[in-house]
Amino acid sequence: MTKARQLRLGAFMRPVSLHTGAWRYPGAYPDANFNFAHLKRFAQTLERGRFDAFFMADHLAVLNMPVDALKRSHTVTSFEPLTLLSALAAVTEHLGLIGTGSTTFEEPYHLARRFASLDHISGGRAGWNLVTTSNPDAALNFGLDEHVEHGERYHRGREFFDVVTGLWDSWSDDAFVRNVETGIFVDPEKMHVLGHKGEHLSVRGPLNIARPVQGWPLVVQAGSSEAGRQLAAETADAVFTMQRTLADGQRFYADVKGRMEAVGRHRDHLKILPGAFVVVGDTLEEAREKRALLDSFVHYDSGIASLSIALGHDVSSFDPDGPLPDIPETNDSKSTRQRMLDMAREENLTIRQLAQRVGGFSGFQLVGTPATIADEMQAWLVGEACDGFNVMFPYLPGGLDDFVDKVVPELQRRGIFRREYEGATLRENLGLPRPENRFFKA
Repeated sequence: MTKARQLRLGAFMRPVSLHTGAWRYPGAYPDANFNFAHLKRFAQTLERGRFDAFFMADHLAVLNMPVDALKRSHTVTSFEPLTLLSALAAVTEHLGLIGTGSTTFEEPYHLARRFASLDHISGGRAGWNLVTTSNPDAALNFGLDEHVEHGERYHRGREFFDVVTGLWDSWSDDAFVRNVETGIFVDPEKMHVLGHKGEHLSVRGPLNIARPVQGWPLVVQAGSSEAGRQLAAETADAVFTMQRTLADGQRFYADVKGRMEAVGRHRDHLKILPGAFVVVGDTLEEAREKRALLDSFVHYDSGIASLSIALGHDVSSFDPDGPLPDIPETNDSKSTRQRMLDMAREENLTIRQLAQRVGGFSGFQLVGTPATIADEMQAWLVGEACDGFNVMFPYLPGGLDDFVDKVVPELQRRGIFRREYEGATLRENLGLPRPENRFFKA
């Protein structure tokens, strides 16, 4: 009997909820983003629920929003990802630990070294969320007067990937012999000097740390633009995306998997994980009441600021009860902007309605009972719209506890989600191969 396809589950944990009212929900931890005791509890709960990974997004600037919105935001403060994930590695055993690293504002040697270190510290559970950084204010924190152009960011990102993975391959897996009898610690014949000189980067190498446990930490990509999809098809082991309907998910899935095959990669060697905002109730009515209460905490100042960021254009001066006007393309995220425009047009939303939706989360949502949520997740999995989901919790700890205690057992009962972890590393648990060293063949 053929085993059913298995659902992969990541948890989007920075901010701990994308909903701008989450920190005000009754019983929620208002300081959850910046309280290690809380984050430790969340990670251990995710591991109890057999989640694949804790995913920590990151911002390199305080978000570009007006002060009236900023003062209501729970995203203002957060730990630096690699520092937090290294601490969480010590209090978990199986959970993957994925953090964001920018190819626009980082240097590849530093980034390769930090993620290799996390992979060794965690026993092979590290993942790098490769981003080109869309927030234009980040440029001002790194010596630039304006942001790097969108296409140029992706060209640098592609070269950056080649350099980082080349540095991870600096040493053969058996280079460190540590022979106390002969006094030989390392075999220099099993060291490769990268010597990269490219359009954007010049890096000699080798990396001064042994090859990571996984060969390469997991490489994750989140862009859904044309450039983002191509970068993902060429480089990623997992893709986090925002698709609002089953049909949208199926089109994205077929497109990216097709691009993989076109560049000679096996389609199963990348996991597509759409974001899913999940509100669990014992009845449908209870779930809807939870969502309505949560949305009631979204202030218009927050919603309109979130919408302006998503569009890459300040829309606060427009009539809030009028339609969204034509918005020119900017140098910010292309896919997010298009998703907002499509939503406004398809649902005939006013700016106020769209702002409320964005402030309260505007992507794919599952609001229902454990059974109805499992039904929808299973439909996406079986219908080849995803390989799993990057779950977004409405508030914490309650929303996380509801999912682990109620939805996970239902998925396990259906045979589409693990009861125990399959392996020791993140790649093993996701069913992904360990990359071969490009310079030293096994």
